Amino acid sequence: MFITLEGGEGAGKTTQMERIFQYLSQKGHPCVKTREPGHGFIGRQIRALLMLPANETLVPTAELLLFMADRAQHIESFILPEMQKGNVVLCDRFFDSTVVYQGFTGQVGVEKTLSFHDVVFNGFRPDLTILFDLNPGIGLHRTICQLNDGGRCEKESRFEQKKLDFHKKIRQGFLLRAEAEPERIKIVDAELSQEEVWLQIKKILDEFLQNNPAR
Repeated sequence: MFITLEGGEGAGKTTQMERIFQYLSQKGHPCVKTREPGHGFIGRQIRALLMLPANETLVPTAELLLFMADRAQHIESFILPEMQKGNVVLCDRFFDSTVVYQGFTGQVGVEKTLSFHDVVFNGFRPDLTILFDLNPGIGLHRTICQLNDGGRCEKESRFEQKKLDFHKKIRQGFLLRAEAEPERIKIVDAELSQEEVWLQIKKILDEFLQNNPAR
């Protein structure tokens, strides 16, 4: 089983991933956690290139190809082997982020990004995606606080430093992704308290497991 967490900056994905990990593990579904970009030695090097604020001049196609290179390494070296072991793979961001950030909000285009992904990865999709929907103004405030208190690395803040209009478009792009694939992508209101967000996620997980008992 492959579950991804998506959303704009400051949506609280990292906090809730740990709760998902513990909950599924207790229900007898062994889990592993990962993220994109940046899993493993090669992934961390690619992430450094992508997230460094000084690399703002990175052209759209090069940026897309770097994300795809990270994903190719990630899928073949970690995601598929872990799934074959019977583990649930929990991933903080995956291809929906690429479709939104590079395709919808960037200059590559959604259809081109989707087509590229499907050709390279044979249409590989998560089994379930949980989308953390949050007012971009609130999300940016959270990320600024995290940068100031050391909760986020300033060297990896290229996207966080973009203007509010960029983040508003990111939110729009994610909601369009959920509209396009409603069976896979489930939305939670990330403006609520952590406990209220968790209750939404728990309901989504319980319904998914009930409808997919063989997974």
